[in-house]
Amino acid sequence: MIELLTTDEMAKADRLTIAGGVSGVELMEKAGVAVADCVARQYPLGANVVVVAGPGNNGGDGFVAARVLAARGYKVRILLAGERETLRGDAAEAARKWKGAVEPADPARLGEAGVIIDALFGAGLDRPVEGLARALIEAMNAGGKPIVAVDLPSGINGTTGAVMGVAARARESVTFFRRKPGHLLLPGRIHCGKVRVADIGIPESVLAEVRPQTFANTPTLWGKSFPAPRRDGHKYTRGHTVIVSGAMPRTGAARLAARGALRAGAGLVTIASPRDALLVHAATNLAVMVRPVDGSAELSQLLSNPRFNAIVLGPAGGVGQGMRENVLAALDGERAVVLDADALTSFEPYPMPLFAAIAPHKAPVVLTPHEGEFERLFPNIAGASKLERARVAAKVSEAVVLLKGPDTVVAAPDGRACIAENAPPWLATAGSGDVLAGFIAGCLAQGMPGFEAACAAVWLHGEAASDFGPGLIAEDLSETLPRVLRKLFAELAS
Repeated sequence: MIELLTTDEMAKADRLTIAGGVSGVELMEKAGVAVADCVARQYPLGANVVVVAGPGNNGGDGFVAARVLAARGYKVRILLAGERETLRGDAAEAARKWKGAVEPADPARLGEAGVIIDALFGAGLDRPVEGLARALIEAMNAGGKPIVAVDLPSGINGTTGAVMGVAARARESVTFFRRKPGHLLLPGRIHCGKVRVADIGIPESVLAEVRPQTFANTPTLWGKSFPAPRRDGHKYTRGHTVIVSGAMPRTGAARLAARGALRAGAGLVTIASPRDALLVHAATNLAVMVRPVDGSAELSQLLSNPRFNAIVLGPAGGVGQGMRENVLAALDGERAVVLDADALTSFEPYPMPLFAAIAPHKAPVVLTPHEGEFERLFPNIAGASKLERARVAAKVSEAVVLLKGPDTVVAAPDGRACIAENAPPWLATAGSGDVLAGFIAGCLAQGMPGFEAACAAVWLHGEAASDFGPGLIAEDLSETLPRVLRKLFAELAS
């Protein structure tokens, strides 16, 4: 279940299901039961449950959950934001089946709740929360009682993950059929708590017509193209990665990237080093080779060897004309190219020459900006979400764009995108991005397609950080990767 459905795509899945003979009332009944089951698993019989219901189908789900929980022995109250007589369609039918009282949605009435079911708004909220609804959400949050959200916490946009002025902070969220991007994108993810996906009778077959383009980043997405070492393979069949180093005071980043590429599976790795840093690299690298390279002419000469099939430029490489020339030299050929950090910033004043060089390039190109670098390289791209901005940037640049963060997004020019959800907080440490660039290049060197290589590298990066745990520094990522790979290969083989 890696597909992530926008609110429009989820609405289409509902329509297709209903057109196939499943009634909307039946879907709502199953959704409400799933919410009730979530509450019943966590909270004892007799607990005071307050359902905060909105005037739409999300509120209808809340009415069903209330009815089921009351039948099981819970003390249930419903606070309705609106008039019962104004409910329409399936929500009106769900309210008709509720035989208890329906109270006005007064924030002061939340005080007696043992647990709150947030059924105020659904995933499609696209306007700021105001008035009574805002007061209700603020009261839910202020009360300190556990909140179980129906679909998404009220106030979170399901497609963008944005907080629409204010949003409930749920302990758990129960969504249906598939998660939404807003469950993974920040800040939405923080508000969702634990997310449960309930089967409410929507068939898997609707995905063929919905054709989602957004996915959670897991091995299911890219595992079939992940390279497993062959018994008849050798180092040359696993590719040769080049890491372009900065000057002598800034060599650490290149070494981190080089070791990352090796650990990710590249058969050989060479650091292209300025002569003033040659001895530093030679003295501090064992399996990584070092070649003297000063300037774009010498880099072009080195890259004339077709065995060099992946290259990383940018980590502490310096900003300016020299870096721009090196990047254009790397793009003049058929090797995979990873552009990070200074390689991106160097094109801040004039990105079009970079995009023009990428356009005819036949091998994958991956751009790896953090938010600041993204804004410098794509100053005119604004969007409703990180996901949309990355997608537009990928289309404009004709490269795979990896927009870093706790919710890293990888987007391809063809519209595919994934969102990472496995990055622990201790991954925010100096040099971790250099290692990630190496992981990407190591995957590319072994022949992975650009989008899949970037997705795999991001996942491996997060898993290695989680495996190591608190106290992580960048050097630990490559050293932890073998354990992650061992588990991954076992999973892919099963």
